[in-house]
Amino acid sequence: IKCPVCNKFVLPDDVECHIVMCLTKPRISYNEDVLTEDKGECVICLEELEQGQTIARLPCLCIYHKRCIDDWFKVNRTCPEHPGD
Repeated sequence: IKCPVCNKFVLPDDVECHIVMCLTKPRISYNEDVLTEDKGECVICLEELEQGQTIARLPCLCIYHKRCIDDWFKVNRTCPEHPGD
């Protein structure tokens, strides 16, 4: 069965416990900032990270548009580029 929170496949006997763990696991915190220079591409939306945009900087130092990572965290609880951390 596919978990509606993290989208991983889980054995039917483990689904209930898995979902509870997904819902109670804290999401990564991040620092909000405004870019002072262009920084390449946001790997979530694939658009450029441009000067003046509001970004989120995760503890792993990855950066994303703030709106993109906020939407990402509605479904996932880890960095898009470092899901195992």
